[in-house]
Amino acid sequence: MSAGRIAVYAGLAVLGVLTGVAGAVVQAAWFPGGLLLALLGVGALCYGGTKATGTRVGAGAPAGGWMLAVLLLTTARPEGDFLFGAGVGSYIFMLGGMLTAVMCATLPSLPPPGPRTPRLGE
Repeated sequence: MSAGRIAVYAGLAVLGVLTGVAGAVVQAAWFPGGLLLALLGVGALCYGGTKATGTRVGAGAPAGGWMLAVLLLTTARPEGDFLFGAGVGSYIFMLGGMLTAVMCATLPSLPPPGPRTPRLGE
């Protein structure tokens, strides 16, 4: 694996962390529009990573960064504060984001259309 490809994957992982932090803040602020925006953001990043790199790792790198950020933001601080509330929106954001990332990573890649081959009888 080349150094350029590793740098692209690392950049996608950093974008995944930023998307996770932004989604954690937005999903509760403008419910339900913020939740939809946060889920669309992680979906667009993972799908874009797949299309930009042409590999499934292109979706896995931002998904890993997103999950790392979300899991770190769910832990309690010593003061007892949480970023996520116990509402249904937080659970939909966490589970929906994971489901979206898995769907993007497992989408089949279709081959580009080639020249039309004649059928029998034509």
